Amino acid sequence: MVEIKVPEMGLVVLVGVSGSGKSTFAARHFASTQVISSDYCRGLVSDDENDQSATPEAFDLLHHIVGVRLRRGLLTVVDATNVQYEARKKLIELAKSHDVLADAIVLDVPESVAVARNAVRPDRDFGPRVVVRQNKDLRRSLARMSKDGFRRVHVLRGDEIDQAVIAYERAWTDKTELTGPFDIIGDVHGCRSELEALLRDLGWQVGAAGAVHPEGRTAVFVGDLVDRGPDTPGVLRLVMGMVAAGTALCVSGNHEQKLVRALGGRKVTVAHGLKESLEQLAAEPEEFQREARAFMDGLISHYRLDGGRLVVAHAGLKEAYHGRASGRVRSFALYGDTTGETDEYGLPVRYPWAEEYRGRAMVVYGHTPVPEPEWVNNTICLDTGAVFGGRLTALRYPERELVSVPAERVWYESVRPLGVPKAGREPGALRIGDVSGTRYVDTRFSGRIKVREENAAAALEIMSRFAVDPRWLVYLPPTMAPPETSTRDGFLEHPAEAFEEFAAAGVTRVVCEEKHMGSRAIAVLARTPEVAAKRFGITDGSAGAVYTRTGRPFFGDDRMGELVDRLREEARPLWDELVSDWVVLDCELLPWSAKAEELIRRQYASVGAAARAALPDAVAVLSAAAGRGLDVGDLLEGTQRRLDNAARFRDAYARYCWPVSGLDGVRLAPFQVLACEGRATAATEPHSWHLEALSLLTGEPGGSSEAPAGRLFAPTRHVFVSLDSERERADAVEWWSALTEAGGEGMVVKPVDVVTGRVQPGLKVRGREYLRIIYGPDYTESLDVLRRRFLGRKRSLALREHALGLEALTRLAEGEPLWRVHEPVFAVLAMESEPVDPRL
Repeated sequence: MVEIKVPEMGLVVLVGVSGSGKSTFAARHFASTQVISSDYCRGLVSDDENDQSATPEAFDLLHHIVGVRLRRGLLTVVDATNVQYEARKKLIELAKSHDVLADAIVLDVPESVAVARNAVRPDRDFGPRVVVRQNKDLRRSLARMSKDGFRRVHVLRGDEIDQAVIAYERAWTDKTELTGPFDIIGDVHGCRSELEALLRDLGWQVGAAGAVHPEGRTAVFVGDLVDRGPDTPGVLRLVMGMVAAGTALCVSGNHEQKLVRALGGRKVTVAHGLKESLEQLAAEPEEFQREARAFMDGLISHYRLDGGRLVVAHAGLKEAYHGRASGRVRSFALYGDTTGETDEYGLPVRYPWAEEYRGRAMVVYGHTPVPEPEWVNNTICLDTGAVFGGRLTALRYPERELVSVPAERVWYESVRPLGVPKAGREPGALRIGDVSGTRYVDTRFSGRIKVREENAAAALEIMSRFAVDPRWLVYLPPTMAPPETSTRDGFLEHPAEAFEEFAAAGVTRVVCEEKHMGSRAIAVLARTPEVAAKRFGITDGSAGAVYTRTGRPFFGDDRMGELVDRLREEARPLWDELVSDWVVLDCELLPWSAKAEELIRRQYASVGAAARAALPDAVAVLSAAAGRGLDVGDLLEGTQRRLDNAARFRDAYARYCWPVSGLDGVRLAPFQVLACEGRATAATEPHSWHLEALSLLTGEPGGSSEAPAGRLFAPTRHVFVSLDSERERADAVEWWSALTEAGGEGMVVKPVDVVTGRVQPGLKVRGREYLRIIYGPDYTESLDVLRRRFLGRKRSLALREHALGLEALTRLAEGEPLWRVHEPVFAVLAMESEPVDPRL
């Protein structure tokens, strides 16, 4: 058996003359999808695998397919003769351009064997001269093929070809099987004492030449262990011991690489603390110097950990380089990406790669000192300048907790004073590429959801022209579907159908919440402007926003500021209870006329006014005609019904309007805590928890939905129903009837415990009179027609939007970057442009 090790992610180039058995070898050892054959590509572009005139186009196609696969990180095998250097060179360049390794497997068979094999193949009628020429090319190549740029060249002859076994080598950077927990430690720079103090604060037991954590945690060092500080040998001795014991990992920093070159006698500029390291190491035994040099020389560019969810590199690493291997990947990991410019301190201006980062993996790095670690698009720099008198910082993973210790003193004066911002661009929160075009959003609650390009374009128009600052836009509520249409006399919607639907889905308890006569509102409130700046990146001095279900601000700046300030003041008990300095609430803003006054005037009041002006005259004329003996009884009766319906219609929408002056008359009725600090499950807590928590704002809900005197927050009346109790169902129906007959809109029925799958998150059951606003004054005359309304599209939309909303809140709670939170939020807005009957 001959074992051939090839890279798990990379390029394998088969080399051999026609008839050497390359296709047979490829089919035996690799999946059919992994093998790209020149003959197959020739057939694709000419319908004839032997059409030599199609060879240039065939290889253009082959190189394109290989490039796509390598970009996607897939092992790719090229089945072509590749006996000429020029052919191999193009493939090696392709591998380098995608930062993957390339191996060659040469099948070196006798010329006579290859000629004999071709002779019995009807598709190989080119005679022996081609094989002879190819064999000469191969003979010329074999001696120097190892210098072509391949990682390894495997040459197989005779029985070795049949005995070969393929084994896959993982990249050195691939430690995805290690899941932690990890303590990731920033640039140490010879500060042994601070490192020991930090490890102890992290719970490590530190010894003379190593450390161990009683809970089995693993330390990960981001590099730059050496230079500048007082005890480079001590730091190396401690970290080397930990790595040797398997309690730590370490990636290379640029200072380790420069120190290795200096120790090897290479000419380097002795600056930036290198002099101190050389002097300190010179006082150590030669054996330790050799071990330290070997250790530093063996450090790799970066690690992928925890299934690829965590990447550690000294200067950071953009997503396209994760798990890749090339000189430019190593250079980026060690030095970052510079613009070629220098700042006023003579230091290189680094390209702000983190601001453009859109990868799913968390990237933790150091290299450039920062006053405080800051999350930027799921990346964080842990170099807080310990050697410059700052702090030595660690990140606990997966907890995302930062732990730091202060420097004992300024060990080395920084060229750029610590705290002075780096030159570069201001960070941008979002970019159009995050939301434009057809997109697929992965959710934990409903799989992958498609957003069509035309819907995204419509949402982008709204967002760019009308929406609040997108940093406040962490959630948009889903649409809500009604229950199945009721067959009860005079009713289009009734609670019984909602109860029955949830019971059939296996739900045992529901809560019936008053559906307020207002507009859906999301309130994002921070305790102080400083909290808003830290948590949401808002630096204009504001501390919250209240926006509509399509992301538009409810009021102008002055009125909005006053509303937010009063809500923040009233929210103090809730913040104290939740131990949070910020909160996101799902609410209704009352009255409806506060936001929709113009809509009411144009769409509803005009209809009511016209009907109440014309119909009384029509009734009077018909009554007079009937008095004269004309047969207009049916017409008179119908017109009188229309007049009565018009009066009911006017009364229905009038209940949603009351005078508002400034904020006098405005109320906000919260019914769910969507998000807060330190409670990742807030959005999925039982509704009983939400209502109990919100009672701190509104008082215990009683018989009225009025806010306490002088307060903006108003309660949401509700009843709980056990669906296996007919009495509780009947009581809830009676409660709904009393609510709607008194002019209320209706209620929303929700499972007490959040459910996923195809179960609706909530069903709105609206009263008979409220539905006049939706379907028109005379809708009760057409119930038979309306009962045929189609609910499927509305229900599908409600489920998708609900899943997207939960995904946004989960990402927010997990501390993901704004663009990741905004992705499902924007998708909800895009869904709203789907054609759905607005009356449902």
